[in-house]
Amino acid sequence: MLYQMYEINHAAISPFRAAAQVTQALLRNPMNPVAYTLPGRAAAAAADVFESITRRYGKPEFGIDEVLVDGQPVPVTEQIVMRKPFGQLKYFKKDRSVMSAKTSHMPRVLIVAPLSGHFATLLRGTVRAMLPEHDVFITDWRDARQVPVSEGQFDLQDYIDYIIDYLHVLGPDTHVVAVCQPGPAVLAATALMSEDDDPCAPATLTIMGSPIDPRKSPTVPNELATSRPLEWFKSHVITSVPLPHPGFTRRVYPGFLQLTGFMTMNLDRHIDAHQKLFGNLITGDGDSAEAHRKFYDEYLSVLDLSAEFYLQTIDVIFQKFDLPNGTMTHRGRLVDTSKITKTALFTVEGENDDISGIGQTQAAHDICPNIPEKKQMDYIQADVGHYGVFNGNRFRSEIQPRIRDFIRSFPVLGA
Repeated sequence: MLYQMYEINHAAISPFRAAAQVTQALLRNPMNPVAYTLPGRAAAAAADVFESITRRYGKPEFGIDEVLVDGQPVPVTEQIVMRKPFGQLKYFKKDRSVMSAKTSHMPRVLIVAPLSGHFATLLRGTVRAMLPEHDVFITDWRDARQVPVSEGQFDLQDYIDYIIDYLHVLGPDTHVVAVCQPGPAVLAATALMSEDDDPCAPATLTIMGSPIDPRKSPTVPNELATSRPLEWFKSHVITSVPLPHPGFTRRVYPGFLQLTGFMTMNLDRHIDAHQKLFGNLITGDGDSAEAHRKFYDEYLSVLDLSAEFYLQTIDVIFQKFDLPNGTMTHRGRLVDTSKITKTALFTVEGENDDISGIGQTQAAHDICPNIPEKKQMDYIQADVGHYGVFNGNRFRSEIQPRIRDFIRSFPVLGA
């Protein structure tokens, strides 16, 4: 009933949201004298804020049409390399005809986006920063409510299979960057492929802000995951997708519940941001208002997770700590991270990360003892939180250059 109540409330507010849109149009019409008064601007601003916080946000676009390569504008087009029921492998193809021979051959990088509430477009800045110097692919996960039940289930085992399948499509000497949630799964996939002596195993693996061992410096989300038994999560946050969505009757952890959790963690900050938006709209500060919209259009766009994936992740990663304990299995097979010997490993953490605390990502080095020391690197970025680990000025100026140099230090598997 939870999802149905959400849909009913959303429908009930629709007339008021439509009225708010009409109000904005009327009060911002240059032919309306009220538009130039303080009460008129305040009413229009209030209608604007109301409409923005009650709207349902769909999947955003990456919107990367061009990048600069050695100062030269290069067109970029998106291509789907592999399509699967719960995700697709997306390629940001640069127009090589306008690139020099020097820049046309770049390291191939697979960015594994988190499947933890937001769409892969949350990594738009990550992709944009990597594109000028790398051939970039990304895992573009699908909203579970859009997947018909006839497509079957999707759990952590399937997630690992997807990563392996994508690496097989991309071929040998692919470099992988795992951002946040996928770290354990990508490390598991690398271990399985390494044990099989698979030539498509990652040449390098960069793990950023990830819960490899959530017991280290536990954060609020980590403590929430361990404070209640798995049965509580099944009964309190799992519900069925209602009509008219394609995934009707699929059991999911809804995006709107995840968003509620995101927002309440820093509620004061979000309230303050919307109060500032209200003030900026009144004063006509269009640049600040646009920056606010740009951020929240992405932040408020969330997807549903399949129930089996969410619950298995809570159980395996956050409650039993199977990966660092050496007890994680995949399709009945033990995941042995000591088998990773050729893939180079780089871990990145943020000093102020309130999602994956200090040491959680570094733990990857502890459970991969057979990677040569010269092929291991760790970096803690000062003065950034979780989001700053993979986006923003510090990522572009300090973290991305280190990833670039690391990738070029080990261009092929076993180098």
